[in-house]
Order: sequence, then C-alpha cells, then structure tokens
Amino acid sequence: MFRWGVLSTAKIAREQVLPAIADADNGVVAAIASRDAGKARALADRFGAPHAFGSYEELLASDVVDGVYIPLPTSQHVEWAAKAAQAGKHVLVEKPLALKAEDIAPLIEIRDRKKVLISEAFMVFYHPQWRKVRELTADGAIGRLRHVQGAFSYFNVDPGNMRNQPDLGGGALLDIGVYPTVTTRLVTGKEPLRIQARIEWDRGFGTDIYSSVKADFGDFELSFYCSTQMALRQSMVFHGETGLIEVHAPFNAGDYDHHRVELHNQKRNEATVFRFPGTRQYRLQVEAFARAAQGSGEPVFTLENSVLNQQMIDAIFRAGEHDGWEQV
Repeated sequence: MFRWGVLSTAKIAREQVLPAIADADNGVVAAIASRDAGKARALADRFGAPHAFGSYEELLASDVVDGVYIPLPTSQHVEWAAKAAQAGKHVLVEKPLALKAEDIAPLIEIRDRKKVLISEAFMVFYHPQWRKVRELTADGAIGRLRHVQGAFSYFNVDPGNMRNQPDLGGGALLDIGVYPTVTTRLVTGKEPLRIQARIEWDRGFGTDIYSSVKADFGDFELSFYCSTQMALRQSMVFHGETGLIEVHAPFNAGDYDHHRVELHNQKRNEATVFRFPGTRQYRLQVEAFARAAQGSGEPVFTLENSVLNQQMIDAIFRAGEHDGWEQV
C-alpha cells in the first residue's frame, strides 16, 4: 500500500483528497502535517492516520510516508514540492503548480536526479468523461473541430480567502482559468499559437477577477471566460462541422451538474448521452498516482505538460496588457 502524507489541513485536502485516499484500493493516509500540531492530530484522527506532525519538515524527514500531497497556497507549491522531492518523496501537488512556467524547470531537474514522481493534481486528467470526449473528437464524431468554448465562474469576495490574496497566488486565471486550457489541450493534443485576452482586476484585492480569452490553435479556436466574482457556471463545448460535444460538468462533476457528455448531430435533432455515475475523479487520481509511483508506467500528468499549460496562462497574462495577439 502506498503511504500518503499530507502537508497542511487545507479544505481541498479535508473534503476531496483525503476521503479519496481513505477509499483508495492502493493507498492509506499515514501522516498529516500542519504548523498547528493540534489541527494535524485532529485531522489524522479523523482519517485514521497513525502519525501527526507539527511541522512540514518533520513529515518530510520521516520514513513513514512514500509520497506527499501538497495543498498549500499556490505561491508555496514549487518550494515545498522541491523540498519533498529532495527528501526522496513522491509528490502530488495541487494546481496550479507554479506562478510562472519558468519556475517548473528546477522541479524537473530534481525529479530526474532523485528518481521520484512529481505531478500536478489535475484531477480532470483521470476522469473517464474526458477520455470519451477525446475519443469522440479523434474518431471524427463531430467532423472537423472549428471552435471550443468554455466557462468557469464562482463568486468569492472573502478577503481572508487565498484566492483573493495576490501574494499567495490568488486570482481567477491561476485558480480556474487553467481548466479550460488544460482540457482543450488534453482533448485535441494541440498547443496554442497566439492569444488575445481582456483581464479585469479587483482594485481592493489586486487579483484578476475576470478574463475573456481567445486562443488560436491553428486548426481551431478556443474562447473562454473565467471569473471569481460571477454566478456559478461550468461549461465546455467542442463544436465541429458535423456535430458538437457538450460537457455539462467539465471540472467539478457532481457539484455543478451530473457527469454528462452529450454528442449532438449536425442538425441538433439527435443526441447521444454518455453518463458516468459514481465516478470519483479524486480517487482515480490518487490511485493512478500511487501505481505510477510504484512503477506501473501508466500515464499521469507530467511536469512537461505542466510547463506547456503554464506557458499558455503566462501568455494570457501578457496578452491582457495590450490589444492584439500575444505569441505563446
């Protein structure tokens, strides 16, 4: 069994990843670390972990875990991923992995030198609905792909929330803009050539709260918006010449809608619906990561993939500073 340690008691760990590990076929929660030893012990007890540490350094120095999950604020991801890998631990680190694409290069060097697995926690990579969309598109179910359209929004104006704190890596693009970009790249296997963007910033928080993006992939275009101060919405549509595919809960299936992919014909008078009841993408993610860390050879989200996705986000930020196209 793969022995997991978790750095911090963050909400996503408590509500998503720790329950996934606890239910996984091939992993156990072995240790929790927090700068507050009491919080670490309470969460460890909740998930049956035998070890609790009052510092992240103590967990990394221990021999009771094989790998760690890091749900710290975005600005600390690279730092602690590097420390964990240097300690010989496999590392699953929350998205976004970095603030800039160039920050990921040192992690690739450490990964290769220490022979450990480091992966950005894009849980959508492991959801079967995205394999289905990729297969349908590749098999010509919608003919030539012409346009991808996406949206991801929620409303959060809590000044204490890290998503509204620029020094912690807050903002809409880093938190949720990464999803339309990564799923488009996952489905098509293509990379963007150039980008246009309009970005709105919150004057009080100093974070980006709305982005409208147009990306030229050569054969098709992607347009999407994301916002941290709009009503809840998630959607991805892959529009071809002979049909279209709608993904109704593309990123947080179960929260925004059911796991449902609809394939529509050209006249939109026929549709095939693909459902994925009971799918738990966080569990699929931790199980796949553990198998890969133990040498299965199965695909996980690579650091090289992380670089490409972050390069696209970096280009969106640059494009938002001027009119016209920005090269990726």
